[in-house]
Amino acid sequence: MTITRTFAPVIMAALLMSALPLPAAAAGKLEVSGWIPYWRTDAGTKDAKKNLSTMKEINPFAYSVRTDGTLADTLKIEGKNWQSLIKAADKKRVRVVPTVMWSDTNTIHAVLSDPARRAAHIAAIVAEVEKRDFDGVDIDYEGKLAETRPHFSAFLKELSEELDGKHLSCTIEARMPLSARYAGTPPPGIEYANDLPEINKHCDRVKVMTYDQQTADVELNAAARKTNDVYAPVADVEWVEKVVDYMGEDIDTRKMVIGIPTYGYIYQVMPNTTGVGYGYIKMEAFNPKYATDLAKKLKITPERNSAGEMSFTYVPKDQNKSLPSQAELARLAPRGTSSANLAAAGALALVKKEGRQAPVQYLTWSDAGAIKQKVDLAKRLGVAGVAVFKIDGGSDPKMWSALK
Repeated sequence: MTITRTFAPVIMAALLMSALPLPAAAAGKLEVSGWIPYWRTDAGTKDAKKNLSTMKEINPFAYSVRTDGTLADTLKIEGKNWQSLIKAADKKRVRVVPTVMWSDTNTIHAVLSDPARRAAHIAAIVAEVEKRDFDGVDIDYEGKLAETRPHFSAFLKELSEELDGKHLSCTIEARMPLSARYAGTPPPGIEYANDLPEINKHCDRVKVMTYDQQTADVELNAAARKTNDVYAPVADVEWVEKVVDYMGEDIDTRKMVIGIPTYGYIYQVMPNTTGVGYGYIKMEAFNPKYATDLAKKLKITPERNSAGEMSFTYVPKDQNKSLPSQAELARLAPRGTSSANLAAAGALALVKKEGRQAPVQYLTWSDAGAIKQKVDLAKRLGVAGVAVFKIDGGSDPKMWSALK
């Protein structure tokens, strides 16, 4: 989610065109799409190719943007694996819609705010789509300034026109009310960087990145942590529903696609000195197999947490010897605590008993069960589809059944 501070007045367009009829998904059936990263070409293309029958669209993470607005073929699209996948997708009538990813805040503004440079950038995108005979393009421009908002809207309008009927997908950050983003009054001068009504007008599909929740909803976080449970989900299903409900005021749900993570995060968790709740430091991302292998090695049974994800806590064996071990914290944990939460519960008990803090590791991840919850939510909310990030051979192998 991108919120940026701006000190210049931003004039927003007020006139909205009437919506054209939407290319709706088949009745009762979600469109399934997914991003395939260039950094795991072999595994990603193999996984996608094997499961094309489940998918409506594939989104190779194909292009980045140079400072002059031209495209860089990050993917190496001519590679044998990519060409094989594209041919297989064509045979299965699966849309091939590569993603153009750009996150250089100042350069995005410089290019899109200059009509001539913006036109050249659009021409570069359209030329690549036509050259490769892609079914369209997915625009994923993150970290934009609020000042860029009208220029990004103009870019989407002009790009849509130049694509001449090709599919335009727009990937954007999840949005919540500012009151949910900040405890108390939001800081002055805070504005969102996307004009949702304009995006809704020009994009065939709007893919919402409903993952990496973190502090996106401090209200939900505070409520979830009142019970002293460890809570730091990649994407709580309750949060995803709140995002869709809020953004659905400006984005037609028949165009909206819910982003679903296939990965997890490791946090260092430290109980607060008050003996109530924890502090969190995010360490790194991982694919599910890492967590399931580690849990098996430690003889810990992961469990589904309040956010719908799988998780467990533990003490690394190589931790400083002056700190309590897994066994010591397990003995302090309240009777009946599950093996998945022994370390965290024991660390909290240690603070209450001796006033000492001890860090533990917390792993939370999106397995097939978490994915199925979001698929069910998407069906209930009537959105166009779901998009998984990422298809790289590292997700829960049962994911594909959950997506059907």
